[in-house]
Amino acid sequence: MKKPVENYKEFRLSKINEPRYRHLLFLLGWPGYFLLYVLTENLIPRENCFPVHCFLDDVVPFCEYFVIPYVGWYLLIVGSLLYLMFYNPDNFKAMMKFIIVTQVVAMAIYIIFPNRQDLRPDEFVRDNIFTDIVGLLYRFDTSTNVCPSLHVAYSIGIASTWLKEKSASPLAKILLVFFCFMVCISVAFVKQHSVVDIFAALPVCLLAEIIAFGGFWKKKLKKSE
Repeated sequence: MKKPVENYKEFRLSKINEPRYRHLLFLLGWPGYFLLYVLTENLIPRENCFPVHCFLDDVVPFCEYFVIPYVGWYLLIVGSLLYLMFYNPDNFKAMMKFIIVTQVVAMAIYIIFPNRQDLRPDEFVRDNIFTDIVGLLYRFDTSTNVCPSLHVAYSIGIASTWLKEKSASPLAKILLVFFCFMVCISVAFVKQHSVVDIFAALPVCLLAEIIAFGGFWKKKLKKSE
């Protein structure tokens, strides 16, 4: 089994500013995001949110089975961060930069341009464990502040990071990128997002890619010259 490049047995909060642990400060982005999420969800009334919709939303059918990659997204984030935290702190920092940029931009959009989607089915045609999970998801997560989709933005950031991870095998990269793709389309199939939200996440991801991985692409360009 591969040995971690970083050992956290000696880590203490008093050592957080030491060079070997400083990358953990990026985790502070999560409390900031959750705070903004709570504020935007509770301080902006639904009736003040602009409905987002396009013709593709009427074409894409509801399919409860896509809740598997949709919910698996949470494990994907945690698993990726934990792996990189132990095996590649530099990529851990880059991935967190990507996530923080998308968080900040998305939250700014939610505040300046409050939005919502009205795509959720009134009732489920089938009754199974997957529709039960979707129903729970609907109760847990509102249908406001959805454009751009952070599910999509994070997934693209995770896929981008893993494609640059030297310790990952080609097969692992293919599987992870495929799963990220499934997450991206799942948001439309479980009717948590409009297709517009998916495409709206792309320019946000481009900005995040430039900020988080600009150094990586500069090296690539120099080598190609």
